[in-house]
Amino acid sequence: MAFRHVPQLQGKVVPPDQSELRATRELVATWDARARANGLGPHWRLSEHELDASRRIVLGDCRAGEDIWVFGYGSLLWDPGFHFEEVRLAEIQGYRRRFCIRLEIGRGSPEWPALMLGLERSAGHCQGVAFRIAGACADGESAIVWRREMLQGHYRPFRSKVTTPQGPINALVFAANTAHAQYVGELPIEQTAAIIATGTGHLGTNRQYLENLVAHFKEFKIEEEYLTELLMQVEVYGIP
Repeated sequence: MAFRHVPQLQGKVVPPDQSELRATRELVATWDARARANGLGPHWRLSEHELDASRRIVLGDCRAGEDIWVFGYGSLLWDPGFHFEEVRLAEIQGYRRRFCIRLEIGRGSPEWPALMLGLERSAGHCQGVAFRIAGACADGESAIVWRREMLQGHYRPFRSKVTTPQGPINALVFAANTAHAQYVGELPIEQTAAIIATGTGHLGTNRQYLENLVAHFKEFKIEEEYLTELLMQVEVYGIP
């Protein structure tokens, strides 16, 4: 049973087949159509060939039957979008969550840009969850993860030691890509809050995304003062 280590999370994770973020080729095609409608060119994202090539560099030949662990620290916590066989509470050292990537699509637009969460290097640690993808479906399911997380190259994927109550694992991690043109680093919290308070796009508002994070972190019993303080700052602006 996938939730044997974390029965308290049963029912709190969106089943993959009900996820609106299960990034199949068909779903990405609808994103392409929306991008064209919004005036974005054909190169608004990485091609399927580029995505697959970068995936092979990190994961190798996923058809070899090896299980893959994926570390989730943001929306992957409750809506991974891929099929998994096991879930554990997990923690990675040397990183912390920060809104450090600027977006002009999704929950942002050129007029009202948004900020997206990423992992930043830090002396601290980051709590999250780890999902185990079974080797038998690792090739197809890792492609789903890759399209979702790497569509525009905002993240730097790598494998790293992650600790869990059941022992250490080697997990796939997506940290912020500091070389990306839309990487802005850690902004002052007041500036971060001002952007999140006004950011909006076809998927909704940036504030809704932050509120969703805070609500789910409470459900998952993950303490994150940064997000709580940030939401308090956003509420000062009084923009619903």
